[in-house]
Amino acid sequence: MEIRPVAYDHPDATKLMAEVQLEYVRRYGSEDSTPMEAAQFAPPRGLFLVGYLDGAPVASGAWRAHDGPAPAFRPGDVELKRMYVVESARGNGFARAMLAELERTARAAGRRRAVLETGTEQPEAIALYGSSGYTAIPGFGMYKDEPESRYFGKNLV
Repeated sequence: MEIRPVAYDHPDATKLMAEVQLEYVRRYGSEDSTPMEAAQFAPPRGLFLVGYLDGAPVASGAWRAHDGPAPAFRPGDVELKRMYVVESARGNGFARAMLAELERTARAAGRRRAVLETGTEQPEAIALYGSSGYTAIPGFGMYKDEPESRYFGKNLV
C-alpha cells in the first residue's frame, strides 16, 4: 500500500469518509456527527492520508492538532480521525501501516501525544490500538458520556 497525503476534500478522501460513515451506521445505528472542518486537517496542524493499492483508495486516516482544553487535551496532542480500511482490503496490515504513518507524521510535526475515540462495536480497532501501545484515557468530545465509547492515547516522544 502506498500512503499519500491528500486534502480533506479530495475525492478519494470524501469517498472513504462516506464509506466509514456507512460502517458507523451499520455498527452503531447512526453516523459520527463529531464536528470537523477541512482546515483542521491541513498542514501544519493536521493531515489527511489515503492508502492506495494498485491505484485504488483502500484506507484512510487523519490527525488534527489539539492543544487544549485540559484535562482532555494537552499541548502537543493530536486527535486521530477517520481510520478506515475498505472491507475487501482488511486483514492485510493496512490499518497498522496507516496508524504508524499517522504517528510518524504527527511526531515529525512536533506533536507529542496521539488520542482517539472508538467504540465497543469496533473490537478490531480496540485490538489494534492496544497492540500498538495505546492505553485508556478519560473521555472527551461529544461522545464522552456514551457507554459504547472508548478513549485511548499514546505518547509519541
